[in-house]
Amino acid sequence: MKNKKIIFACCIGILILIVFLICCFLMTKNLKTGNNKSSQEVVENILNMKTYEAVIEVDVKSNKNENKYVIKQIYNNEEDSYQEVLEPSNIKGVKIIKKEGELKLENTNLNLVSIFENYEYLSENHLDLNSFISDYKESNYSKYKESADEIRMETTSKNDSKIEKNLYINKKTGMPTRLEINDTNKKNAVYILYREVNVNSK
Repeated sequence: MKNKKIIFACCIGILILIVFLICCFLMTKNLKTGNNKSSQEVVENILNMKTYEAVIEVDVKSNKNENKYVIKQIYNNEEDSYQEVLEPSNIKGVKIIKKEGELKLENTNLNLVSIFENYEYLSENHLDLNSFISDYKESNYSKYKESADEIRMETTSKNDSKIEKNLYINKKTGMPTRLEINDTNKKNAVYILYREVNVNSK
């Protein structure tokens, strides 16, 4: 009688253990294949961006000086996008507008010539996320690496291979966190931190 009880208890214990192991396996599988996208999917999502809005902090370092500013970016398509300076206050409100293939600066209260001279990269297109994507698609040096938490997309400028660009993406959110641009010709470095960003690839 005791032997039957022991055998019955062992069978129940084994059955509970098997059910527990199956549940653990299914939960692990769901975590891997659930809402989390693969690194390749995250990269493809960025490369197939249709629109985006962002507020970025920009730090430009060179041998001559260092400039910092905050910029709001809105990108609708290749022919329709703009960037607006939020900081510093002395050039607040300057807009860099790209419309129908033309790039123009807009602010009637400021001497725009001084912006070209004192704020290098501001009047160029390098700060735009779409510029990085275009370079990544067309450069022969494009690749990506991943760590536990983020993906680093690496490329060079299609117009100048000595301008290196690295875009860092949070694996969980699939959104950019920062962009680094190194111009070895001019020994300049640009660091962009994405305060707010929303990329739409649909």
